Amino acid sequence: MAKQENFDDTHSRGIAQFVAGLRYDKLPSEVRERTKLLLLDAFGCGLYGAHLEWSRILQRTLKNMDATRACTVWGTSEKLSASNAALVNGTQVQGFELDDAHHRGVVHLGAATLPALVAVAQDRGLSGKDFLTAAVAAYEIGPRVGICMTPDHIGQGWHPAGTIGIFAAAMGTARALGLDTEQTIHALGHAGTQSSGLMAAQYGAMVKRVHAGHAAQCGLLGAYFAENSLTGIRNVFECEYGGFCTTFSRSHDRFNMQDLTAGLGDVWETMNVSLKFYSCVFSGHTALNAITDIQEEHPFGPDDFERIVVHGSKVTMDHVGWKYKPEGMTAAQLNLPFCIATLLLEGDVFVDQFNDAAIQDPRRIALLEKVEVVEDPAITARGGKYRHMVRVEVFFKDGQRLERTVEVSRGSEKRFAPQSDIVSKFEKLARHVLPESQMNELRDTVLSLDSLDDAARLGELLTVR
Repeated sequence: MAKQENFDDTHSRGIAQFVAGLRYDKLPSEVRERTKLLLLDAFGCGLYGAHLEWSRILQRTLKNMDATRACTVWGTSEKLSASNAALVNGTQVQGFELDDAHHRGVVHLGAATLPALVAVAQDRGLSGKDFLTAAVAAYEIGPRVGICMTPDHIGQGWHPAGTIGIFAAAMGTARALGLDTEQTIHALGHAGTQSSGLMAAQYGAMVKRVHAGHAAQCGLLGAYFAENSLTGIRNVFECEYGGFCTTFSRSHDRFNMQDLTAGLGDVWETMNVSLKFYSCVFSGHTALNAITDIQEEHPFGPDDFERIVVHGSKVTMDHVGWKYKPEGMTAAQLNLPFCIATLLLEGDVFVDQFNDAAIQDPRRIALLEKVEVVEDPAITARGGKYRHMVRVEVFFKDGQRLERTVEVSRGSEKRFAPQSDIVSKFEKLARHVLPESQMNELRDTVLSLDSLDDAARLGELLTVR
């Protein structure tokens, strides 16, 4: 692949050099151990998502179109081609608002990354150490693209699970395939031009779940294309006309290209990935934490208050503070007043609290009318690092007012959960699909991934026998 002259590819090349040169023995031990927990969490999410309506639609559709039977559709007995398995499995991981996120990068990583890597392992073969290394490559680059683009990227209507997640998938796959620097540059270029996803999907469309699956599929394909000499955009971030940064932002002051390569190999963004313990969009978790904190101080239920006001950033208000309409499960899980009503009525906001009846539950709809989400300009002014910060006020019928401020949610990088909580979440989800013995073997295999000779074993353990 001949190098084109007379243009800047500084950051694209810097990313590619990092990914192509990353080796297992370069990973700090804490990064290796954290990555295993992130992978375990994503596998649990993907297994639970196997039998959701949107996942089954994809499974049926692609089974009828795809005669290849090489790679596992997690939580089923079915197999598809590597690319289509990545599409379905990525959709399943993102399928019920349970999966990880990098808050500053505003991107889900496991849903885009893991399905592509399992497909490579089953298609080509991959050791456990190489699988882990490829995952870290993805978890390092995906967030940096998101940080570069700032929260304004989602604020203007792009869905980062698709638009940013694709870079994680492409870089993870490139590392898994052992691409050199030049090939990895082209894999980046393929990812950038296939990037897509619109936030309008949050108002009820099933396709919202598919964005991460599309990222997994296209990121994988882009790396395979690059391996076989199909050229991509070599300066995909730097190009002034039609480059990723300029096209997906409103102006030059809304992205910072230096963030693409800042700290590579020294600052590990993998350690800043957060996990969910509520089955709803991350932008609502701090408010839910605030309410449970207030309940610990002053126990109360649905009949005890007049109104709740959530003060948050403009991004939070736009993302989850809109007026609820019962137009599907996606709308329910991405609407903060609905989730607060669910917490107050059900005592939790996990998988058992969401079903078809819940979407139109008159009790929840009546209660959510007492919840208001408003922008606090002071929180907005603190920038992207504080976009999930909230100040929650509860006004009680007896005249009391209690308030709680929460900057980061439980499970976030600053309040990361202990391994026991993450394993418990995995088991609660995987148990819906796998027998106990298989679930336990999958758990133990992921937690000792370094010693696995052939990572294709993961695909076998994700298969319903």
